[in-house]
Amino acid sequence: MQSFMYTIKTPVGLHARHAGLIVKEAKLYQSAVTVTRGERSADARHLMALMTLGVKQGDVVHVTVEGVDEDVAALKMKALFFKHF
Repeated sequence: MQSFMYTIKTPVGLHARHAGLIVKEAKLYQSAVTVTRGERSADARHLMALMTLGVKQGDVVHVTVEGVDEDVAALKMKALFFKHF
């Protein structure tokens, strides 16, 4: 299992366009990708699940990647977060 934490910097938080980028990237891998904010978690392959987390600017999310290609998937997901959010 690979994981990282990230503080959301965008003023609008994790809105639909950003969540769509996460979904698109997560679907490229066999590994399960989970985004957690506080006590709530969402499968990164499901747009509506990510949106229900209600991630706002300044919130810390914990991203967990687990599966056969987790090393590559975690690196790519981390790069995505640092580039866009």
